[in-house]
Amino acid sequence: MDNILELKNITKFYGDKIKTQVLFGLDLSFERGSFNSIIGQSGSGKSTLLNILGTLDRPTDGDIIINGKNTKTLNANALSQLRNENLGFIFQFHYLLPEFTALENILMPVRILGKKIDKEVMARAEELIELVGLSKVKNNLATQMSGGQQQRTAIARALMNQASIILADEPTGNLDSDTTEQIYDLMRMINKKYQTTFIIITHDQSVAEKTDRIIEIKDGRILMDVRKK
Repeated sequence: MDNILELKNITKFYGDKIKTQVLFGLDLSFERGSFNSIIGQSGSGKSTLLNILGTLDRPTDGDIIINGKNTKTLNANALSQLRNENLGFIFQFHYLLPEFTALENILMPVRILGKKIDKEVMARAEELIELVGLSKVKNNLATQMSGGQQQRTAIARALMNQASIILADEPTGNLDSDTTEQIYDLMRMINKKYQTTFIIITHDQSVAEKTDRIIEIKDGRILMDVRKK
C-alpha cells in the first residue's frame, strides 16, 4: 500500500522567550486504508501530534505530506482546502450543533464549503445515515439522542466530504463499554468498506489492541511502533 500521510523530522516548540519542546524529530508514515492507534500518557505529546497530523497546528520544523502534497508549501487557504478535502475529525466531545437535527449536522461540512445541498449530496447523507444506523433518529435534534447516537452522527459528519483520512481523538472516551464496542466496530467497518485511513488517539488499551498498528508516544518521541500484519 502507498503512504497517504507522512511526517518527516517533525519538531514542535511552544513559547517565545521560554521555549518548551514537545515533539522531537518524529518520522511517521501511514498507509492508505490502514487502521492505526496512537497511545501515550497525558503530556506525552500525542494531542500535539494529532493537531499537526490534522494541519490544525504547524510544526516548528519538518514536513507533513498529505496525498503527495507537502503542506509547508501551502498558504492558509490552500491548506484549509487540502484539510477539507482529505481529513475528517472525530472528537471525544462530538461538538454537534444542538439546535440542528442529526441529518442537518451531518450536512454541515458541505454547507461550510459553500456547496449546494443537491440530490447527490442528500443521497450521500442518507447513505451515511443508514451506514451508521441512525435512520430512525435522523430528524431528532442532537439533544434528543443518546451519547452513542451523537457519536455516530459525528462519525457520519466526518465522512460527509468523503475524507480519505479520519483522525479520531478519544472517540469512545465518554461512552460505556458496550457503546465503545459498537463505535469501534462501526469505525472498523467504515475502514474496510471505504478503505478510509483511521488514526485513533486513545487511552483505551482495549481499543488500541484491536487496531492493526499501535504507536506509543512518550515525552515527544516514538517509544513503540508495532504493526500486527
